[in-house]
Amino acid sequence: MNEINLNSLINEFLSEIESVKRYSANTISSYKIDLTQFQKFTEEKNISTIRQVSEKTIKHYLIHLNQLQLSKSTVSRKLSSLRSFFDFIIQSIEDIENPAKRIKNPKFKRKLPEIINLDSFLKIITFIDEDQDVFRRNLNKTIFELLYGCSLRVTELCDLNIHDVDFSKNTVKVLGKGSKYRIVPLGSKSSEIIKEYFDQRKNITASNHFLVSKDGNTIDRWYVYRVVKKYIGKENDIEKKSPHVLRHSSATEMLNKGADLMAVKEILGHQNLSTTQIYTQVSIEQLKKTYKSAHPKS
Repeated sequence: MNEINLNSLINEFLSEIESVKRYSANTISSYKIDLTQFQKFTEEKNISTIRQVSEKTIKHYLIHLNQLQLSKSTVSRKLSSLRSFFDFIIQSIEDIENPAKRIKNPKFKRKLPEIINLDSFLKIITFIDEDQDVFRRNLNKTIFELLYGCSLRVTELCDLNIHDVDFSKNTVKVLGKGSKYRIVPLGSKSSEIIKEYFDQRKNITASNHFLVSKDGNTIDRWYVYRVVKKYIGKENDIEKKSPHVLRHSSATEMLNKGADLMAVKEILGHQNLSTTQIYTQVSIEQLKKTYKSAHPKS
């Protein structure tokens, strides 16, 4: 491993998480942005080798990030990226420690994710039903059913193959983060809607991709973003109108209906329970709002 050129080490790390650990494209992109920014900072400080990077260097870098007026959550993510990078480096270079290991992440109050309720979701489906193009209508309903009904990430949705959706067992095989598969249940109502799309889709292309356009082209994440933004915007005025809102909403709805936290964790494909626990806070906040608006003692 080349310990002289920091840029080369960053490229080796990015190659490792892409080809070996098989992180998602979004995660790899985030690491690349964070590490490239750090590399530019070290260049300005005339730091060219990995051994020149000290804990003091990292602290100066954090001061630099704060001067850019970045949010605490963004700074925290960039620091975590550096920790992961140096953990990778020290495996191959002797007598070197992780200079970011002892530096604590800045404390910040995590913002609760925005969600839509079940009534809003059902209203969105009625809007999609107004589309006169039958194939596009079924395709868009399928996208919403999988994002909300199965709590999928947009990358997981776009990566689905035709053999991943099992209508006989009402399950979906999902390739999640870290190239880990999980089996997600598919509700009977969702299954009926998705089957309508699939019956049409079979006659269009022999491609293994589950989601395709009327012309047989694979549906990408940008199409999904456009469709989700369009239809959420018709029903709801929440600030963020991304596919992840449907995943957040699905998790919150499950917990509101009494689902076991560990079961929700498995459905979402979270590695840590603490990630799933954020949705319990959303549920509590919803209960507070309901109490204040409806309870006579509020």
